Amino acid sequence: MTTLYEVHGPVALITLSNPPVNGLGYQTRASITENLQKANDDQTIKAIVITGAGKAFSGGADIKEFGTPKALQEPNLLSVILALENSSKPVVAAIHSVCMGGGLELALGCHYRIAAPGCSVALPEVKLGLLPGAGGTQRLPRVLGVEPALNMIVSGEPVKSELLAQIPGQKLFDRMASSVESLADEAFALAQAISDTRPLPLVRSLPCKHPNGDAYFQFARNMVKGMAKNFPAPLKCVDAVEAATKQKFEEGMRQERAFFVNLMWTPESRALRHIFQAERAASKIPDVPSDTPNRQINSIAVIGAGTMGGGIAMNFLNAGIPVKLLEMKQEALERGIATIRKNYESQVKKGKLKQDKYEERMGLLSTTLRYDDLTDADLVIEAVFEELGVKEKVFTELDRVMKPGAILASNTSTLDLNKIAAFTQRPQDVVGLHFFSPANIMKLLEVVRGEKTAKDVMATVMTVAKKIRKTAVVSGVCDGFIGNRMIEQYGRQGGFLLDEGCTPAQVDKAIENFGFAMGPFRMGDLAGNDIGWAIRKRRYQEKPDMKYSKTADLLCEKGRFGQKTGAGWYDYVQGKRDAIPNQEVVAMIEAHRASLGITPRQISDEEIVQRLVYALVNEAAHILEEGIASKASDIDVVYLMGYGFPVHRGGPMLYADQVGLFNVVQAMKRFARNPLDDASFWKPAPLLARLAAEGKTFN
Repeated sequence: MTTLYEVHGPVALITLSNPPVNGLGYQTRASITENLQKANDDQTIKAIVITGAGKAFSGGADIKEFGTPKALQEPNLLSVILALENSSKPVVAAIHSVCMGGGLELALGCHYRIAAPGCSVALPEVKLGLLPGAGGTQRLPRVLGVEPALNMIVSGEPVKSELLAQIPGQKLFDRMASSVESLADEAFALAQAISDTRPLPLVRSLPCKHPNGDAYFQFARNMVKGMAKNFPAPLKCVDAVEAATKQKFEEGMRQERAFFVNLMWTPESRALRHIFQAERAASKIPDVPSDTPNRQINSIAVIGAGTMGGGIAMNFLNAGIPVKLLEMKQEALERGIATIRKNYESQVKKGKLKQDKYEERMGLLSTTLRYDDLTDADLVIEAVFEELGVKEKVFTELDRVMKPGAILASNTSTLDLNKIAAFTQRPQDVVGLHFFSPANIMKLLEVVRGEKTAKDVMATVMTVAKKIRKTAVVSGVCDGFIGNRMIEQYGRQGGFLLDEGCTPAQVDKAIENFGFAMGPFRMGDLAGNDIGWAIRKRRYQEKPDMKYSKTADLLCEKGRFGQKTGAGWYDYVQGKRDAIPNQEVVAMIEAHRASLGITPRQISDEEIVQRLVYALVNEAAHILEEGIASKASDIDVVYLMGYGFPVHRGGPMLYADQVGLFNVVQAMKRFARNPLDDASFWKPAPLLARLAAEGKTFN
């Protein structure tokens, strides 16, 4: 059973018991109504308390049921809430820990509510591209006031119960419990005290007005419109709350339901729900059971105090884990420490970090110039120059000094992890931890699994990733892993587009209008064009038949490496990141085009977007087929978290699914006919071709 039923004298206790967050799936809904009926049929019962087991009252609806017949299967959540309202005996919601989404809507359907301090209360549906669909937009304004309720609904952010209890005139909580531990006893006392009260109070019967409604809602729309950008749900939240103030309750409910159903089928909501599930699925490795024992990680060593090494160290300091930072020279160590201090001091200045926390974190950091001082570390991460010979020296030393069972990790972004592991006598302890720059800010972490990496090492680093608040995605070993292997094809298409008639600004603008954080040329300037140049030089030797535009090489020959030199595809003013188009670069592109005998053509924004995005999709299909990624949603997470793919489109694989894989393949066939492009690349990956032919999708 997903709910428990107990009798405490004249009070019946219904406890939601559906771990981990007491989600309101069909079984739970059915069980609530059965036990509610049982309590109403028992003449010895005078009142009912409903609460949640474990660490939640209820986290809300079961997202897996969204858009499926099960979500509507009776009793649906609306019917459960109606049953609570119609109970002949008073129902008290005893709220604690987490009360969100459908869980809060359930509580609002009860006659009374008592809350423990520290409970996180929210209607987070907007984060899934939706609005509350079981009365949240109609009931919350009635108990909290229109403005605080709308703020909660539009933001989706949790608010602590004790803060909500302080809102003047609020009727959300009839009483605050002294503590979580005393909540049950205080709920039973409240239930007995109100057991004879009639008529039973209903939230739906409370008035809902705003003294300056029209002006307030217009102001709210203007504010929300500026923030919502590509997402329709926040504006619909405003419409729904306004309906609560201007229509009868039943009319408002009908309006809310219509909005909910329409939003459910928008591509934006589908994208957000996909991301929500994909992030959680990314932590699951098919052949590593969830009960795999973890190795103890109590101290960290980081090799290299540069930008990346310092950022990596900060992640662990933030999580309260001691870090020892190693460099070869004292001045390099001092520079690294100074950068870490500067980053923390900036947070203190902005009020994002308290002074005592800053000092506490710096107190966890120690430094050394000797490998022998690292011997006690449980996990060591190297962040040195991206060259195999340099990695060999580092891992040979680590193999010599690190204690048995220590995990040896490389931050390599492209190199063969199996070769790196082979520099040691313990390849089972070697793993890739590819942080993205800036490492202390970016959420993505590519966990690279070597051929011999032990399962307990994988389980451990996935746990560590969660502790340092990273979204970890597992990749197999290949050149560039998931993200950089795909971005290389994206960059190649950018180069071909320049050869055929585009300017860097035109390409960037087209893909940024599509929703990317920045286009390929602005991204190259940010990362450093010399990095791509080094990779291409290697490619020219390894894959002499692979076709490349030479324009980027010409740019690098001029020393235009990007923001760090003040000049790349664009010009930059010191202290600013604004990309200023440079006419000499445009002239260089035109001269190179002319030297190749190419007559420039007008290229539509649609073609630019398709070639860049479908290049990602086709390479990703190869990655899936080779088993480098275990599922399509992992690739979406990589691109959303690490490469600025537009969130409202859900990642390259979901976007391709929504366009239709048949249509993607047809477009690729058109691109293959372009004599200036790479026809061999545009041959659909076998997996993509098969799914398209069968009318299936990646996800």
